[in-house]
Amino acid sequence: MEQILLARNLLQSLYMDQKIEHYILDIIEATRYPSQFNLSEIIPYIQYGGSPRASIFLAQTSKCHALLNNRAYVIPEDVRAVCNDVLRHRIGLSFEAEAENVSSEDVITTILNKIQVP
Repeated sequence: MEQILLARNLLQSLYMDQKIEHYILDIIEATRYPSQFNLSEIIPYIQYGGSPRASIFLAQTSKCHALLNNRAYVIPEDVRAVCNDVLRHRIGLSFEAEAENVSSEDVITTILNKIQVP
């Protein structure tokens, strides 16, 4: 139990630059408002995007990934590494996406390839 509390405190102290925070927010916003990010090709596939909680969990999971890679700070690669796992079930796909065999991972990959990395 003591190790879990220590790890939790360590995670809270991990550094995340404001640019990384904005990067995470852009990713989540792109799931909700793809046209604002020149992602019109995925508009027909998204029924609903990630919630504000998605951004919180993406930030926390990115910190965990950084810690597991022996870093006291988060880099964009941490965000990208965990993004599919965090957002996969937080994006509601449309019937059109199902009909065209477009997965949530496909949508997330398209977003990650379009959003500017800090």
